[in-house]
Amino acid sequence: MNFIFLGPPGAGKGSLAVKVKEDYKIPHISTGDMFRAAIKNQTPLGLQAKAIIDAGGLVSDEITCGLVKERLGQDDCKNGFILDGFPRTIPQAKMLEEFCPDVTCVNFTIEEEVVLRRLSTRRVCRACGENFNVLTKQPKVEGVCDKCGGELYQRDDDQESSIKHRLEVYHKETEPIIGFYREKGKITDLDASIETDVLLGKFKEIFK
Repeated sequence: MNFIFLGPPGAGKGSLAVKVKEDYKIPHISTGDMFRAAIKNQTPLGLQAKAIIDAGGLVSDEITCGLVKERLGQDDCKNGFILDGFPRTIPQAKMLEEFCPDVTCVNFTIEEEVVLRRLSTRRVCRACGENFNVLTKQPKVEGVCDKCGGELYQRDDDQESSIKHRLEVYHKETEPIIGFYREKGKITDLDASIETDVLLGKFKEIFK
């Protein structure tokens, strides 16, 4: 199956994607990872994107979609994939339809106050990137990662003012995509306020 994970920051898209990737044996493709891989491998589109990023510009929808098309053409995507962070805009969604119309969108629904509480209490390991939460997933030793012993810290974009700004950007730029796919009958809503393992169970019931 070809999945697109949609939802606001803090909805748990990445956490569920890690588990779906393992259980369904399909790659989890985030926009950031895709850009880094293309730049590292010095693909023609990767080099174009790098030049734009180095100059402080924004990579165009055409180059972004070209990178996605390039990535989806790789062997590990033959049995499906999870797109996380793409498409971000209606033009990107329309371009994706041209070369990959067979997609199922999973819309992570969650109240904003839950997002604010979840993200503002998140702590991340500086060394390995493991996530913890001061309310729901506390480390065994305060401020220390259980996985590697690295220092835990609060990211700048997990400050309340930054979270609110990220939500505003999401509502303005990305939320319209939900309507785009709903009109096409390609969207399934999931309650993202529950724990990841419970959410995975509901996901597997729907997508057998």
